[in-house]
Amino acid sequence: MERTQDSGSSGSYGSSRTLLVGSLIGLIFAGLGVKVLIDPHGGQNVLASIYDVLGNAAGADLLRNGQGDQFIAKLLLASIALLVGVGGIWLLFTGASSWVERLPPKIRDRVLPWVFVAPALLLLSIYLVYPAVVTVIGSFLDKKGAFTLDNWASLGTGPFLEILRNNAIWLVVATAGSVSLGLLAAALFDRIRREALAKVFIFTPLAISLVGATVIWKFVYAWQPPGQPQYGLLNAIWTALGNQPISWATTFPFNLPAEMIILIWLQTGFAMVVFSAAIKGVSVEVQEAARLDGASDRQIFFKVIVPLIRGSIITVTTTIAIATLKIFDIVMSISGGRNHDDVVAVRMFTEMFQFFNDGRAAALATVLFIAVLPVMILNLRNFRRQAAM
Repeated sequence: MERTQDSGSSGSYGSSRTLLVGSLIGLIFAGLGVKVLIDPHGGQNVLASIYDVLGNAAGADLLRNGQGDQFIAKLLLASIALLVGVGGIWLLFTGASSWVERLPPKIRDRVLPWVFVAPALLLLSIYLVYPAVVTVIGSFLDKKGAFTLDNWASLGTGPFLEILRNNAIWLVVATAGSVSLGLLAAALFDRIRREALAKVFIFTPLAISLVGATVIWKFVYAWQPPGQPQYGLLNAIWTALGNQPISWATTFPFNLPAEMIILIWLQTGFAMVVFSAAIKGVSVEVQEAARLDGASDRQIFFKVIVPLIRGSIITVTTTIAIATLKIFDIVMSISGGRNHDDVVAVRMFTEMFQFFNDGRAAALATVLFIAVLPVMILNLRNFRRQAAM
């Protein structure tokens, strides 16, 4: 019996050692793959090396000169990225867990969770924490790298106050509109016979990108000079009532609500689905008890159902509020913020890539981060409250 146990433990040790060696070899290849991905001509060079091995020297020379099978080189680069991303992470966790399993039990139980958490924390530090810190520091630097407060002082001038005002309007109107319409749709569709079919029509716009939705609505807002046929739906109706055509998407102040309608159209479906699931989770017995006490359907909805789904309402509101504060695609696609409809994200892009004022762009990014932070904290508190229930 002892011999069997010894042979079993030695076999387990051998398999563990083989796994460790295989993981180390795999990580070496993953490192080489990362080196290829970093190189701007990595795919071409790898494919050229393969051609050299196959004896196709002419094809290899063409690739190294920027010619030849560039499409195949890109496919090869994509395959390497997939292997490195999926295989590399798997090998990293497998190899690290194998090393940890060889430690004493007390140390192993403490170290093992960090094996899985540490890579995520490292990536978050590299791609989130570090850029955030650099952005905040950059907001206090001028174009020469010297310390200055001019970037922040400029945010108190007229144009930037208008931008902050626009963001505040977006936050209140677009968020309230999306949440209200989503809650209304969820309440109404909860009682109809073809509930699933009705929800499809409300939810489908969410599958469209912001830019795609903007293009669709630009046809709705399309404008032609007076006397010409109006192919825009809104102007066709407006002029049929005897009015002059209006450029809804570019005329202030009509452009602000016109842009907000696009986001509300998209986000209402998201709010409806979450609220519908929450409403179906409300106990039927509670509603029947309220109805026996003489409560009307409206009273049951506002005084029974809404308080019980308060957590879902907060979650949806904060999620849409964050998306609204970061709004970029709609405004950029319609006017680029040139018609008194500029917002923080669009102006940040303009300052960085058109005016090359990185410091002011960093200040705007910091303002956006500060504005989003309280909403995120509220959302996290709501999650903790729901988990504790």
